[in-house]
Amino acid sequence: MREITVAIVQMKPQLGEPEDNLVKMSDMIAQIASQQKVDLLVFPELITSGNELGVRFTDIAQRVPGPTINLIAQRANDYGIYVAFGMVTKEKVESVLYNSAILVGPDGDLVEFYNKIHLRGEERMAFREGFKLPVAETEIGNIGLMLGYDLAYPEVARSLALEGAELICCMANWEATHIDEWKTYTRARAYENSVYIAGANRVGEDVTLTFGGESMVVGPRGQVYASMVDETDPETGEPLEGFAVARIDLDDVRKNREEFQFIQTRQPAVYRTIVKKY
Repeated sequence: MREITVAIVQMKPQLGEPEDNLVKMSDMIAQIASQQKVDLLVFPELITSGNELGVRFTDIAQRVPGPTINLIAQRANDYGIYVAFGMVTKEKVESVLYNSAILVGPDGDLVEFYNKIHLRGEERMAFREGFKLPVAETEIGNIGLMLGYDLAYPEVARSLALEGAELICCMANWEATHIDEWKTYTRARAYENSVYIAGANRVGEDVTLTFGGESMVVGPRGQVYASMVDETDPETGEPLEGFAVARIDLDDVRKNREEFQFIQTRQPAVYRTIVKKY
């Protein structure tokens, strides 16, 4: 058995206030990791800044690695855990920005980063598209990274699975009005790839958008190991901040792939149209 403990964090960032958000993230890391042994902690997409910043993203974007990554890496080192989170990053050219996912490890180092490929709506005006789908080989297992709308594209999770991912961290800003999509896609990507999905979706509002939470950890057969579905305000029904913890066995990935043969019985030669531009 290769059992690990994963925590998903459902958090509301303050729009355009990265310092406040980093303090809140640090507090949540300390709260979760001091209560129980955790191997991996997953925060939502753009958690250090909020979503609807437009041109203000340029002011708070940082290089990889940079001060924000170094700070969270230090917190990871303090508790001997891996931490995945979303932030805005930049290249040497100041105007080239990415919506990025970061994975830091228990040694206090940057393990991997990923730049979001499938941008949605106004994201296309703020960010450049990424072009790589990395899988981090870590001591706790092979971890893939994706962000938000990537979840709607089966090719992303399948590519990560073919690269060896056993657990995919999906950091999201999924809107409340489309939350059924989030729940359906998360389970579908887990099912069709016999992989674990740790989906952390933010809550709260920015300027025009309201986010739906319902963060969850889903197993290779679509089983929900941990969920924030029922964490709502009793008066308003709005999703609340918090976290959920799941104990999972990564050996179940190989077991299910051997039993159901989703990966082995593919017929890639038939799928050529998938790689054609529309």
